[in-house]
Amino acid sequence: MNDQVNYQNNPLHGVSLKNLLIELVDHYGFEILHAYLNINCFKTKPSIESSVKFLKKTDWAREKVEAFYLYQFKSLPRAMGKQFFLPPRDRIIPADQTPGEPAVLSLEDAERMRAKQAKKTAAFGRGGRPQRSGQRPGQRSGQQTSGRPAARSEQRPAAHAGQRPSKHNQSTEAAEKRDKPEAGTKVDPWAKARNSTD
Repeated sequence: MNDQVNYQNNPLHGVSLKNLLIELVDHYGFEILHAYLNINCFKTKPSIESSVKFLKKTDWAREKVEAFYLYQFKSLPRAMGKQFFLPPRDRIIPADQTPGEPAVLSLEDAERMRAKQAKKTAAFGRGGRPQRSGQRPGQRSGQQTSGRPAARSEQRPAAHAGQRPSKHNQSTEAAEKRDKPEAGTKVDPWAKARNSTD
């Protein structure tokens, strides 16, 4: 039985990162790559060598470039199901899918795409979660309007009737009882300091 997985149909198979970048830069140029991928190595003093060095060290950026190569430059249909969660080099491209002509990209399209993504992000609030009513954009849940986090007691759910308090709560309560003086006794604020020096 052959356990070997066939990656031969994947256009990334056998293509070095340097050659991949050379193909992309020759066709699109660094400006388009930065506009679509938003990776700084394509903007600040871009070169093939510096980009390869950065992408070899940075997995998320390399996978972003490889996905761009597959789905924009090679015009393959987008990955579905389990394949979507694999790195682009590990994806199995079905035999009936063949690379097409590179997509026609422009700076204007990139700007429209970024504006659309920014609008989508603002609509869903920070972190991709839908905003609650009365919550400002970018405000986390459990945060007061002043911008400071809510007090811990406000963040924790109240204990249900008949439910035992957690171990953390029990130990905190015990420490508070131990440190509180009984009613009618005088409190010496320096008692602990004196005891530790003795």
